[in-house]
Amino acid sequence: MKLELLSPAKNLDFGREAINHGADALYIGAPAYGARAAATNTLEDIEALANYAHLYGSKVFVTVNTLLFDNEVEAAVKMIRQLYNIGVDALLIQDMGLLECDLPPIELHASTQCHNVSVERIKFLESIGMKRVVLARETSLEQMREIRQATHLDLEAFVHGALCVSYSGQCYMSQYLNERSGNRGCCSQPCRSTYDLYDGDNKLLIKEKHLLSLRDFNASQQLENMIAAGITSFKIEGRLKDLSYVKNITAYYRQLLDNMMEGHKKVSSGHSTYTFIPDPERTFNRGYSDYLLRERQPMANFATQKSLGKRIGKVTSVGRNSLTISGTEPFANGDGLCYLDADGHLQGFLVNGVQGRTVIPNQMPDISVGTIIWRNQDQLFEKQLQGKSAERKIDVEMLFSATSNGFALRLTDEDGLSVTHSVTAEHQEAHNNSGMGKQLSKLGNTPFVATAVVDETQGRYFLPAGSVNQLRREAVEKLIALRIKHFHPIDCPRSDSGVPYPATTLDYRANVINDKAEMFFKHHGVKKIERGLEQTKDYDGKALMTTKYCLRYELGCCLQGKNNGKPQVNIAPTDTLILRNNDRRFRLQFDCRNCQMLIYTTSV
Repeated sequence: MKLELLSPAKNLDFGREAINHGADALYIGAPAYGARAAATNTLEDIEALANYAHLYGSKVFVTVNTLLFDNEVEAAVKMIRQLYNIGVDALLIQDMGLLECDLPPIELHASTQCHNVSVERIKFLESIGMKRVVLARETSLEQMREIRQATHLDLEAFVHGALCVSYSGQCYMSQYLNERSGNRGCCSQPCRSTYDLYDGDNKLLIKEKHLLSLRDFNASQQLENMIAAGITSFKIEGRLKDLSYVKNITAYYRQLLDNMMEGHKKVSSGHSTYTFIPDPERTFNRGYSDYLLRERQPMANFATQKSLGKRIGKVTSVGRNSLTISGTEPFANGDGLCYLDADGHLQGFLVNGVQGRTVIPNQMPDISVGTIIWRNQDQLFEKQLQGKSAERKIDVEMLFSATSNGFALRLTDEDGLSVTHSVTAEHQEAHNNSGMGKQLSKLGNTPFVATAVVDETQGRYFLPAGSVNQLRREAVEKLIALRIKHFHPIDCPRSDSGVPYPATTLDYRANVINDKAEMFFKHHGVKKIERGLEQTKDYDGKALMTTKYCLRYELGCCLQGKNNGKPQVNIAPTDTLILRNNDRRFRLQFDCRNCQMLIYTTSV
């Protein structure tokens, strides 16, 4: 089984660095119609990235995973043909209407926006020609095993990054609030806002907390279990994150997976070395959780939607203009430190001066001894990640030999690909027998490193250094071109077996907003189809969010008694709960049978 590390690429430069730091594959936004509207890329940049990735045997997946209106379908299909022509390896899609169009023979992956949560649904996606599904973030290890046993397509799962509180593809709150649809790449992230919590009698229970904001996902301690469950691609979230995040998190998971490769095959070529020690706590995170992989657990961060960073110690003393912090982490001017105040809100300050364990803040905080301190801006670590922080090299063997009218250099890489380049030159007798090996092995800034150099002339002949360098350079150029061509994707025609869809009636949650999508589902036996909210804007009585996250559980008030601690507020089992943000009010409904929470708009 091959194990793939899949990293985000905001743009061409980010993608190259993800490859350098060990990614086997990348996902990047198309020029349009991707689920991150703020992360689009030109065809020229995507082609350049595909060539760079293919040099290392890595792949590039392009996101075309928004819902499409009828007047957008033709342009989307034209763009897909262009993406196919420039050599991308696969497309991530959400809108099933595309499958009713004349698509090129490109590999298709079902985006997590397709709500990939059940064996039944994933078996259907396999039957219509999807080569891979991106599992919902809510998928447990047990569900992963069940899906693997029932299907044969590739299973991709998130392993790190931000969590959407709602099932992906089933969140309509941003669309309802300001017509910025998450299903169309424009989510305004209302889940990261602050809310007040009221009971049905309009009694305030909690004021101005981030009641829907989840911690970030970190499944690094569950990698072996995910592999055993059948996951073959491990996805890092973050197409809108900064470059240091991409470098650090990619390198971190590359090292973890490399330690687990026994019995598994490499997906791409080369090996990366780093100038830093990867540490996921040193880049953006809201605190970590492995979410629902094993069992339900506290998963929200009520205090902030911003990064906490790394916990570094406690305040041991407070002076007039300084404070001393326990621990061993060194400080630097410009560090950003943060803490929770008495009301549970995140506060922070910058470090203006350092004297051992004592720091001088730019503005003295109202803080007491014993307060826990985190660092969410690490100047020394960020400095390590600036500029070149990794190098990826492909092993190559070199064979130098004499020909009838000159010399030849054969390069054979770790994948068995081989090129030979010859030059015409006089066979001059060498004055010493040191040979050409040392000069030939100077591969410098090329993607290669010599693991063996054989000089069949055994030092009998002399070739000027300039000629040796030219021979080596032109041989390397040939090998680069061969590798890019060799790892260019092959055609992947889609085959649809015509299996009926698992339901004959679809409501708004099927996200059908164009005629092609309606046609697709009708061709698969669906009789009645309700159009999606992006088109109808009919929110009355419809859940704006469906989520495995449960606010009652988080507050210690689970209706099934599955609490993980004492109740944080006094809520009766019969109480209606209302979230309020400014003048907007939302009613919470608890589906305990399926262990889900639903959020509805309400004027109550």
